[in-house]
Amino acid sequence: MSQYLIVCPLVFLAGFVDAIAGGGGLISLPAYIIAGVPAHLALGTNKLSSALGTSISTGRYLKNGYLKGKMLIRLAILASAASLTGSFIGAGLSLRASESTLEKLMIIVLPVVAFYVLKNKTLGEETQIIPVSGRRMALSAILAAFFIGGYDGFYGPGTGTLLLLVLTGAAGMSLKEASGLTKVINLSSNIAALTAFVANGTVLYPLGLAAGIFCIAGHYIGSGMVVHNGRRIVRPVILLVLTILFLKILCG
Repeated sequence: MSQYLIVCPLVFLAGFVDAIAGGGGLISLPAYIIAGVPAHLALGTNKLSSALGTSISTGRYLKNGYLKGKMLIRLAILASAASLTGSFIGAGLSLRASESTLEKLMIIVLPVVAFYVLKNKTLGEETQIIPVSGRRMALSAILAAFFIGGYDGFYGPGTGTLLLLVLTGAAGMSLKEASGLTKVINLSSNIAALTAFVANGTVLYPLGLAAGIFCIAGHYIGSGMVVHNGRRIVRPVILLVLTILFLKILCG
């Protein structure tokens, strides 16, 4: 019961944060570990609750027109395929990785995230978009889906934040388009990683499903806030997520 009392409220908060700007795994994954769940079981169970929550925010984003037009829909399909592939590979590697390897990866990822946040102060607001060619947008989105999807399968925290920053930066997408595509890609990577973890028996179903209900609630509330007031909320939350990341690394 103590595991449920620790994990469920924190996973609700993680879903809320993840729906707005990504990075919910920075809260949910440590929650499982604090509750005494072994590392690989924590990764697999976290993917179960995360996939349930992400499916809700993805559906709500799509319902509110965050991905419109044949080009964006086609791009979403290609990016999802790339994300599925990368995430499945990443999950397979994570099952063989040590905790020290995961920590070193976070040290590499942190400066990259910080750089994009500080560089892109408006985070894709319509008036600040730098036009890019359709080919560059597609290539950037697909490569981001594959490599960041691979990272999501391998470890995960910060995936949504990284996707949002790359899609508004390198791919030149608006905040609305990038938010919708980020959710589609992230859901795909969650499903692929979860499949790998399920196949290897590293998922605690009772805890994961219970936490998934709380994650769904967090995603529903968070995605609603983005739909109604996204630009004011996204950047502060991303900066908060980065602060949590730095503190987590410094405190070990």
